[in-house]
Amino acid sequence: MCEAADCIFCKIIKGEIPAAKVYEDDDILAFLDLGQVTEGHTLIIPKVHQKDIFTLDPKVAEKLFSKAPVIAQAIQKAFHPVGMNLLNNNSELAGQSVFHFHLHLIPRYGADDTFYFSFQSHMDEYSNEARAEIAQAIAKEIN
Repeated sequence: MCEAADCIFCKIIKGEIPAAKVYEDDDILAFLDLGQVTEGHTLIIPKVHQKDIFTLDPKVAEKLFSKAPVIAQAIQKAFHPVGMNLLNNNSELAGQSVFHFHLHLIPRYGADDTFYFSFQSHMDEYSNEARAEIAQAIAKEIN
């Protein structure tokens, strides 16, 4: 069970704060985001407090991510979005505002559905050799 006393998501897990629950089992909880960026915007969280992707236990991640497609498919059946963004922010710089790992499922209904997300490409700034070096630096750190 969640143990961080000042964490809003831990309070939701404990039932101290109400939430519109979508799914719950022994390990995870999915509920509607209060902000509803688009209709059906759902958060999936582990019931054990994990700050972010950098501290997320792989076994906890396995349980959480195994339910993500199930919940996404339920959103698709209920609301018929034409797409869906899965979003996870880690650290304040990356936009994390609640420091309990959570995955956003944001249904997309069209170009004018109020959610804007864009990557800026830097493809021309990296050679194949530079990309290979970056890949090697990451790969050597994987156990």
